[in-house]
Amino acid sequence: MSKVSLVLTVLGNDKPGLVEAIASVVADQGANWLESRMAHLAGQFAGILRVEVERDQAASLVTALEGLDQQGLESIIHREAMLLETPQGPTLRLDLVGQDRPGIVREISKVLATHCVNVERFQSEQSRAAGTGQTLFRASAQLRLPAETDESSLCQALEQVAADMMVDLEFE
Repeated sequence: MSKVSLVLTVLGNDKPGLVEAIASVVADQGANWLESRMAHLAGQFAGILRVEVERDQAASLVTALEGLDQQGLESIIHREAMLLETPQGPTLRLDLVGQDRPGIVREISKVLATHCVNVERFQSEQSRAAGTGQTLFRASAQLRLPAETDESSLCQALEQVAADMMVDLEFE
């Protein structure tokens, strides 16, 4: 028997039991939950997960996953998720903190795209500074650099764009 990989994205009003509902469907259909990212954003539950199932069970799993709409979850199922070769370049962890302003993500992502850097994980949030109450922007990312990337030129470009922010770059 061959296996099929599916990627599922879900979105709905956050409430207790949503992850359990997804996990039950996956387990009941004999699928294996391989990896996931889930978050609470502005009262919404957002998640993405990858599961693997025997090819002859895939249609049944897809039908069961589509039934999650009765739990209030909108879902998109990507069948036969492509498993690409493991990336070969070095990874870089990027952390930044600074006064919030429009366009920060656009500016940082433009530098990354210019250097052909792949964003493997990105998380950001707004918060209030303890002493001043100013709105801060915080972000962390795991980046995969192409093997031929000039790491010092990338670091300089990121530091220039984020000149008014604290930038921490760490190669892993």
